[in-house]
Amino acid sequence: MKAKYINPFTDFGFKKIFGEEASSHILLDFLKSLLPESQLTSLSFKDKEKLGKTIEERKAVYDLYCENINGEKIIVELQKAKQNYFKERTVFYASFPIQEQAEKGDWDFNLKAVYCVGILDFKFDEDKLSKGEVVHTVQLKDQHNEVFYKKLTFVYLEMPHFNKKENELETRLDKWLYFLKNLEDFQSIPEIFSNDIIKEAFVKAEINNLSAEERSNYEQNLKIYRDYKNTIDTAFDEGKIEGKIEGKIEGKIEGKIEVAKALKTNGVAIDIIAKTTGLSENEIDKL
Repeated sequence: MKAKYINPFTDFGFKKIFGEEASSHILLDFLKSLLPESQLTSLSFKDKEKLGKTIEERKAVYDLYCENINGEKIIVELQKAKQNYFKERTVFYASFPIQEQAEKGDWDFNLKAVYCVGILDFKFDEDKLSKGEVVHTVQLKDQHNEVFYKKLTFVYLEMPHFNKKENELETRLDKWLYFLKNLEDFQSIPEIFSNDIIKEAFVKAEINNLSAEERSNYEQNLKIYRDYKNTIDTAFDEGKIEGKIEGKIEGKIEGKIEVAKALKTNGVAIDIIAKTTGLSENEIDKL
């Protein structure tokens, strides 16, 4: 059956639904369900290209970067497949909206809160973190398990673990996760969303509402997404990216090269390949 709605896990789909200025109220509703403690009342999009100090850093930033009326920063990333050092990368990029708050001259270092949201289309491998739960909220704590710093929060959504049916939805967040998880499979808007702001998200996501140019971009993006995810998932299943091939270092390198070649063949952008494999752009250009 032909899909009626776009896949929200594609770059195009996610940004079409949540990343346009006209969609800020939709993104706000989603984030309020996920971050109730932030007391969000409004959002404005910020230029994510200014996050990094160098050209290389600016090539690998979060999908959405916004700020609420109180100056708190929220960065959102849709992560399609497993990557080496994914958690380290989220910590690294969380430092950008912190650093940009620095003021010249005398400054008391009073920072606004930063929230990092990762929507993951895969399961964490770490047993201690991935316990079948969907939402993982992470903060800096001390040896007594007390929060040491409240203004930096990471929230990871492990979407494969969300399996609730429509009649099992209880919270606002449940509804949004149900929307994200099943959007591409819907052929009509479920009754539960008939008088809901999420209905607007369905309208934005309907393929027939896209312009000819948008539809072409989406179809190309969807192909890249499927090829990208299949390639990465297969590589991780075989243990190639993590260098488990006979336990040898050269196996790790060969695995990265193999994945990079496959991604490059399928038209994935070089900066994304570099971010995924750890290879430099020069190395990828030579493949």
